[in-house]
Amino acid sequence: MSRQKGAFMQGTDKMVIKEIDIPEIKKGQVLVQLEYVGICGSDVHYYHSGRCGSYEVDLEKDYMLGHECAGTVVKVAEDVTSLRPGDRVALEPGITCGTCELCKAGKYNLCPDVVFLATPPVEGCYEEYIAFPENMCFKLPENVSTKEGALIEPLSVGFHAANQGDVQVGDTVVILGGGCIGLVTLLSCKAHGAGKIILADVVDAKLEKAKELGAAHVFNSKEVDVREEVAKLTGGKGADIVFETAGSPVTIAQTPFLVCKGGTIVLVGMAAQEEISYNFAQIMDKEATIKSVFRYRNIYPKAIAAVASGAIDVGSIVTHEFDLDHIQEAFDEAVNNKTDLVKAVIKVRP
Repeated sequence: MSRQKGAFMQGTDKMVIKEIDIPEIKKGQVLVQLEYVGICGSDVHYYHSGRCGSYEVDLEKDYMLGHECAGTVVKVAEDVTSLRPGDRVALEPGITCGTCELCKAGKYNLCPDVVFLATPPVEGCYEEYIAFPENMCFKLPENVSTKEGALIEPLSVGFHAANQGDVQVGDTVVILGGGCIGLVTLLSCKAHGAGKIILADVVDAKLEKAKELGAAHVFNSKEVDVREEVAKLTGGKGADIVFETAGSPVTIAQTPFLVCKGGTIVLVGMAAQEEISYNFAQIMDKEATIKSVFRYRNIYPKAIAAVASGAIDVGSIVTHEFDLDHIQEAFDEAVNNKTDLVKAVIKVRP
């Protein structure tokens, strides 16, 4: 059997490259030679802390991270009809049952039996080849690169967030957090026609990137009072929609004070702790709506089309690129570089 390279976390804060088998494809699958895999915030949490939210890595075993990926089809099963070798594809990393009540209702992201790459105990895709279902591989147009293809996954989170918030033309939006998910939420809100986008973070490089991508106002929440700044920028009204994308207990707790009366809060970021103190008196007084985001659903084709049309420039969020052999340095940079790293990707093929 042919062999390939794969990267595994070995305990916390350590990556090793191992030689593993190239998987054999089964019925309904294609073999994809991966070209780019992103580093997600959840990957960093697992790598550095061994957990993300309620999901934990078994640190007694080597574990492969990675779920934001794209590459080229090199082999297809006999029953595969929509793809052929040479097609470039973005992989939607969640494989669902398709038959449960939630799947049938179109909310397949909530399928209780989902198998999602790099969500313990399911392993991820920091490897050269992966066997994957045909129906979860989405063909990329000629003008969309595989690097952009790998970013369709986080972009889909931002798309779903904007959908959950029902962003309308002219809406005033506040985004708390300027990391990858905050920025793709910004891009998605902009594409939905938001009138004024305000973004807060504590890292100046992320604020500069948000301004570059179309935020009307950015501010460093270490330097100014968030509530006062949002009140000033909205004429005291508050925002129509507030997105929390940092996954911080501090910013989650700020959301009820920033939304306008009758507005909507969308919780996107996942905090490390499960319980957070929250001011529900503000919610009741404002009759505000709280929505949450768990991954995405039915988004990939639209997200790819938006990138292909030029409506969304998702590739511009990438600030750092590493090859697979230097994945240790990539993750250390993702953990420690709070100055200028916004989004890092791994180039799997040299």
